[in-house]
Amino acid sequence: MARAGIYKSEVVRARNNLLAMGRYPSIDAIRGELGNTGSKGTIHRYLKEIEEEEGGSTGAQVAVSEAIQDLAGRLAERLHEEADQRLAALTDKHKAEIAALNDSITALRNEAESFRSQSERQAVELAAEKAAHTETLATLQEERIVRAQMSQRILDMEGLLAKEDAHRVSLEEKHRHAREALEHFRTAAKEQREQDQRQFEQQIQFLQGELRAVKDTVNAKQQELIRSHEDNARLSSEQGHLRSELHRLETEIRPLRTAREQLAVSELKNQQLEEHQAQAATRVDELLIEIQGYAQKLGDANQAGVRLEAELTAAKAVLASHEHILQKLTVSQLAAPKVSGKPKGGTKKQESLFDSGK
Repeated sequence: MARAGIYKSEVVRARNNLLAMGRYPSIDAIRGELGNTGSKGTIHRYLKEIEEEEGGSTGAQVAVSEAIQDLAGRLAERLHEEADQRLAALTDKHKAEIAALNDSITALRNEAESFRSQSERQAVELAAEKAAHTETLATLQEERIVRAQMSQRILDMEGLLAKEDAHRVSLEEKHRHAREALEHFRTAAKEQREQDQRQFEQQIQFLQGELRAVKDTVNAKQQELIRSHEDNARLSSEQGHLRSELHRLETEIRPLRTAREQLAVSELKNQQLEEHQAQAATRVDELLIEIQGYAQKLGDANQAGVRLEAELTAAKAVLASHEHILQKLTVSQLAAPKVSGKPKGGTKKQESLFDSGK
């Protein structure tokens, strides 16, 4: 630490030492000789007093170049002081700028880490959505196979019903012919009774024989009609079973409607994820403009966003295909009552057949 003050004798001794070494005794040189102690003003004042004491002889000894050197030394000292002050101010400013830049870099790193975490969460959510879509697609495929099998069974039963209807029509035609023959026979018998009143007893035996034959024929036809009624009853039972199967299919389709609603919710969530991804991409672009040093990291984040958008587009395509499948299932479900309505007409035909039999 420099001393608070110096003595004139110390300045004289330092001046003499400098002169002995052939150096000009400037203020800075004397202060350096004193160990960088004392103020320059004090040293300058002591030098003036020493020059005045030495008188004109000393002044004559000092050359003009030495006076210029003294002035140059003072100017250099002043310039050094100003330079030190400006250098200290610039150093403080540079340190503040470096601290602010470090804070900004830390904030950007934290924000990039947040974007990375958000991208990872979005990737996990998309994977879960893909798994759910795969399960739904498998369920729809199974239901479509079952429905195709049931449709084939219904077509087979319709073919069987058509054959039974044709057989029933044939039996009705035979029964009608039998009734016409019986009516014709009764008419002929009546005419024969009117014409052959006297031969009634002989003809009655013949007529009784004919009547027995006709009764046997009628009984046979009635037996055929009974068997036809039994077949109709069996077909009605099978129709009831088919209605039960259709009801069961409608019950199994209800979970598919619930799955369609869940798919709609998933699509809404995907839209929200897409909006978040767009906001994240916008923020990344702003960070790229502000900090050029983080261009590579933010570029990676943009690439991750592009991949997420591609996955979202694929998920939308899968959702659209699921919606299309559900629409097909809904149309086929609405068309099911039309198919099940055909046996009812067959029931009416059976009732009319019973009426005609009576």
